[in-house]
Order: sequence, then structure tokens, then C-alpha cells
Amino acid sequence: MADLTKQAEPEEDRTELKRVMGPKLLLLFIVGDILGAGVYAVTGQMGGAVGGIVWVPFLVAFVVASLTALSYLELVTKFPQAAGAALYTHKAFGIHFVTFLVAFAVVCSGITSASTSANVLAQNFFGGLVVNGWMDPESGSETVNADLITAVALGFMVLLALINLRGVGESVKFNVILTLVELAALTIVIGVGFWVMARGDADLGELTSFHDYNDQGLFLAVTAATAIAFFAMVGFEDSVNMVEETHEPERIFPRTMLVGLGIAAVLYMLVAVSVVSVLSATELKTIADAEGRALLEVVEKGSPDFPIAKVFPFLAVFAVANTALINMMMASRLLYGMARQDVLPRALGHVLPGRRTPWVGILFSTLLALGLIYYLTRDPDSRIVTHLSGTTGLLLLCVFAVVNIACLVVRRVAPEATSAFRSPGLTPLVAAALCLFLAGPWARNEMQEEQYEIAGILMLIGIALWLLTWLTNRGIRAKKTGFRDIEHLDS
Repeated sequence: MADLTKQAEPEEDRTELKRVMGPKLLLLFIVGDILGAGVYAVTGQMGGAVGGIVWVPFLVAFVVASLTALSYLELVTKFPQAAGAALYTHKAFGIHFVTFLVAFAVVCSGITSASTSANVLAQNFFGGLVVNGWMDPESGSETVNADLITAVALGFMVLLALINLRGVGESVKFNVILTLVELAALTIVIGVGFWVMARGDADLGELTSFHDYNDQGLFLAVTAATAIAFFAMVGFEDSVNMVEETHEPERIFPRTMLVGLGIAAVLYMLVAVSVVSVLSATELKTIADAEGRALLEVVEKGSPDFPIAKVFPFLAVFAVANTALINMMMASRLLYGMARQDVLPRALGHVLPGRRTPWVGILFSTLLALGLIYYLTRDPDSRIVTHLSGTTGLLLLCVFAVVNIACLVVRRVAPEATSAFRSPGLTPLVAAALCLFLAGPWARNEMQEEQYEIAGILMLIGIALWLLTWLTNRGIRAKKTGFRDIEHLDS
């Protein structure tokens, strides 16, 4: 990606990004981007929705994500710039406000995803202290423990802001290390599950058992669980931001992205099999209450006599911390880019002297994240990870629906834009319909409907900022509000 701290330059001064990524590094980047907080955040929720067939929603989510990935691949090989969904929307419809809504929805998804990661991190960190005997699980009330988890989550978000303010150079090699850590943590979960199976303590018949814990019926329960699982499959779309740094992207991008999605899906389904192998049907019913600690509980129960259970929570902390950092960098960077394009207040484009980091964008995105966490933890019974991960999925499902439709529109309005890859026939239309279906209220229970409220409030904040910018541009600067250089939105 382009350096986060680079200011917008005149077109004649721009230079191309250095192409440093081959198929192996790109594959590791994609796998690492998909893995992370997702599987820790949603596996428990899914188990509490469908029971033993928890692997099925992962499989369905993989199919929906793959169909959407086909549209991304067609568009990224037509427009090999690193602006992603906003660029494709603008190329298809040419309506600046619609482009803004898509771009701001991506910003909001980064903030809600990072907030999810912060809470998953806090839950695993707290759980690690208990597992290692450094904290008595019986000390204090549940409310006190919840307050401690919230404090850690809020403190972590502040730490992320400080790291971003200092400036973090994006390194593909560093991403490889983080990906290996993420793989190690998931391998532990899978290994524990297969160890339980090897001992003969697993009821493999449970893998085909559907338990209607929420009285929804098979179809609606799997639909709801798939909407939850989708949070674990997102991240692949971030790889389009690496297109300008990839050797021969038209040739290697399609195959590498689909292989990366496939690897992630296989790992997730193996994790699901391991969870079902370790936990009983009764425990699967209540595993949703553990939220981000679900996999920690699986490892702790499946390998109580092995020290690996003491290490796992801290590996999980490391994995989800990486996800949160990437998401907050992306959010502040897009805010900075939109401010430089004059579609958000120019103040959001201010950078620190010396460090050249977008401090106002970082501050704004961090305050939104802190506000979300505080708002949702006011109710001690609120499932904050469920709400935040679901809101992330909701926002991205809507963005993906627009991208899928944009793929079809671009074929008609820009036939001159050639592509090395083409999504088969009306596949983008099928993908758009599936995304919209999973974004609907039938894919959420009464408690999860708060996700619409959270997403709506975030988008209204964006619209208010757009309106303020429009009034300022029209009344003071006597100019129109719109994207001047959509190809370089994130630089």
C-alpha cells in the first residue's frame, strides 16, 4: 500500500508504488488478512445458534464470500488502483454521494471491526490471567470482571491510537510473521480437537446434529449463523489495496485470492469440527455466552494437562491485536484521503509535523471506537462482541452488494475497460442477492437488531460531516463537493 503518511501530491509528482509482492507473499497477506479476530469472535455465537453443524455456516459464508471475490477480481484487473470499493462504485455510477456512502461504510466497518478485536483481546487477556493462576476467577463480582475487560478494551484502543500517531510502516514481511502466529493459534485449537478425537472422547455424530437453541428452524438458524460467520470471512477485499505493489496482478491475483479464501475456509471448518469434538451439546448451547473466550474455553477443556492452554490466550491476543491495528490504520487513512478530496471536513486531513501521521483522522476514528465500546457496555448483559462483529458484517454485506452490482454496471458503461478475469455470467447478481439476503432482518434475532441502530448512527455521522463539507464548499469556497481523484482516494 501507499505510505499512510504521504500527503496528496499533484498528479505530475506521483510515482508508482514498488512492485514487491509475488504469489507467495500475496497469498500469505490474504490469508493473514482474513484470519485474525473473526474466528475468535464468532465461533461461540454460531455454536449457540446451530449446535453441532457449526461448520455449515462457515461453508456457506465461504461460498458467498467467494462469489463476491469474483466480482472484486474482475474489477481490480480492470482498474488496478488501490482505492477498492469506492473506486468501483464511482466507475459504475458516477454519483459522488453514493461513492462517499460506500467509502464511509468501509471506514465504519474498520472501526467496528477494531472495536470487536479490542474486546476479544481483552476477554482472552483476562482469560489468560485466570488460566495461568495470576488472577482468581472468583475474586470480585461479574460486574467488576466486566468492568476490567471494558477497561482493557478501552486502553487498547488508546494504545492503538498512540501507535498510529507515531507512525507504522507497513511491512509485508512483518505481516508474514503475524500470519504465522495466527496460524499457530488456530493450529492449537485444531490439534486439541483431533487429540480429543484420537482419545475416543469425541461424539462425531454431533457434527451432523442441528440443535434449534433459538427456536428459529433449520433454514433461519443457518441463515443467522451464516450472517455471523461472514465476519470471519471478510478481509480478502483489503488485498485489492496491494494491487499496485504486486507483480503481474492481472495474472496472479485471481488464483491467489481464491486459494487464500479456500485455505481460510478449510481452517475455519477444522476449528468448527474441533469445537464440536471437545464440547457437549449442552456446552454448545451456552458457548455463545463466552463470546471472544469461546476458543480459549475449548482449548482449556480439551487439554487441561498441557501447558499449551496457558500459552494459547496470549497467542490469540497477538492475533487479534494485529487485526485491530490494520483496521484502525485503514479507517484513519480513508478519513484522511476523503478530507484531502474535500468530501469530508479538511481538518480530518491534518497531519503531525515531523511524523506526518493524520492525527485528526486517528483521533476521530479512535473517539468513535471508544464511544461504541462505552455505549454498548452500559448494559452489563449486552453482548458487545456480538453487536460489533455483526455490525461489521452488516456494513460490509451492504458494501459487497454494491460492488457486485457495480461489476455488472461497469460491463455496460465501460466496455472499453478490459479485464484479465471475468466473473461468470450473472454470478455478480447472485452474489449481490445473497449479500442483501444476509443483511436482512430475518438473518438476525431480536437482540441482534441493535446492529441496524449502530450502523445507522455511524452512517448518519458521516452524512452530517458530508453535509457540513458541502455547505462549507458551496458557501465559503464557491466550489462543488465531489471526488477529484478517486483513483488515489487512500493516499
